[in-house]
Amino acid sequence: MSVTTATTAAATTADQPVCAPLPVLGRDVTVPLVTGGEVGYAALDYAASAPALQRVWDDVAAYAPYYGSVHRGAGYLSQLSTDLFENARKTVAAFLGCRADDQVIFTRSTTDSLNLLARALPAGCQVFVFETEHHASLLPWQDARVTYLDAPRTPRQAVETLERALADRDPHGPALVCVTGASNVTGELWPVRELAAAAHAHGARIVLDAAQLAPHHPVDLRDLDVDWVAFSGHKLYAPFGSGVLAGRADWLRAAEPYLAGGGASRKVTRRADGAVEVEWHESAARHEAGSPNVIGAYSIASACRALTEAGWDTLVAREQHLLRAVREGLADVPEVRFLSLFGDDAPRVGVLSFVVEGWNSSHFAAALSAEYGIGVRDGLFCAHPLVRTLLGSDPQTQGECGAPEAAPGEKSLNAIRVSFGAGTPDEHVERFVTAVRELVAQGAKWRYRTEDGRCVPAV
Repeated sequence: MSVTTATTAAATTADQPVCAPLPVLGRDVTVPLVTGGEVGYAALDYAASAPALQRVWDDVAAYAPYYGSVHRGAGYLSQLSTDLFENARKTVAAFLGCRADDQVIFTRSTTDSLNLLARALPAGCQVFVFETEHHASLLPWQDARVTYLDAPRTPRQAVETLERALADRDPHGPALVCVTGASNVTGELWPVRELAAAAHAHGARIVLDAAQLAPHHPVDLRDLDVDWVAFSGHKLYAPFGSGVLAGRADWLRAAEPYLAGGGASRKVTRRADGAVEVEWHESAARHEAGSPNVIGAYSIASACRALTEAGWDTLVAREQHLLRAVREGLADVPEVRFLSLFGDDAPRVGVLSFVVEGWNSSHFAAALSAEYGIGVRDGLFCAHPLVRTLLGSDPQTQGECGAPEAAPGEKSLNAIRVSFGAGTPDEHVERFVTAVRELVAQGAKWRYRTEDGRCVPAV
């Protein structure tokens, strides 16, 4: 199916079943059920890793025979691969609305990108980060002066909390605000423009963790007025181990290279005293030492093109259709409680977390998989402080999976997350809603046990 055909098929009314606008790998995979037989796998864990777009896979397969070393090879394949790698950088820059003097650095992931920026902070930099962040954006700042901000309960409160914290900082030193664009737990959209305005009004810079935003919603650095943005390829339908840090160049140029080695160095000489002297690149190459992940970068560029060509209006409308199907399908199941910071009506991407009264979340997720062929995620989602806040738990409460026969609440500090995107067909969401309703009403059909901290079917 072409992108044009898929887009046209998706542009139907919100109340009619519509096919996924962008085909993904794995859509024909079947999995066994413990109750017998097989069923098509319903991948509803996009927030962890989205399946590869068929378009991305085809582009990579077409390029693979021409793969070569980049930047310094004289051969035809090396020159072709270099052009492809640098054109991928340009594609990503356009996708993100980068400014003329911004740098686009290819990394391994969002986590890698934010750790790179943490290494580039100027001396004395103070960092402001909400406790609601994913660990990838909560933890890299350990060597800086960090102010952790309490979880806000409205977007306005988020802005006010940041403004108060920034007003109390040293106005003469550098400062950085780190904020998510969309929560990996609740899917809620954060007021990025307003937070950026508050940061800049107080002389601070801001980096956007767009890991959950970029696959679901347009991200434009100029429109949002953020200084940097970070995201991962594997959440953007390009699972080949690459990520991006894009934004202002000055701190990156002034910092020591993230990794020391070939590619980052422009000139290396041996001094008379025997020491080695290095002149580092000032371009993105400064922080891309070693042989780059050309296929990872190319796959991100391919995904960026596919999402842009499909049209964000179509993709967002399609996702809202799926969100409504879940919320409305479970609205009359009082045992199901969705987790939210800003309220049930807050704008969000295709990510929802919930708990089910009387169930250990790991047990529930195991039953969805084993009995219905539905893949979701359970746990604390690498956002422990946020999930603890949403569940109203003490920081010392245990969070591992308990035995499924444990009493309600015993060792059950975990939740269930369902997430979807451009490759999710209606049937997967419909099956999920039916499965949740049946499990709540009838219970599991199989017995489960704990193995290595996970609930699994008993054999």
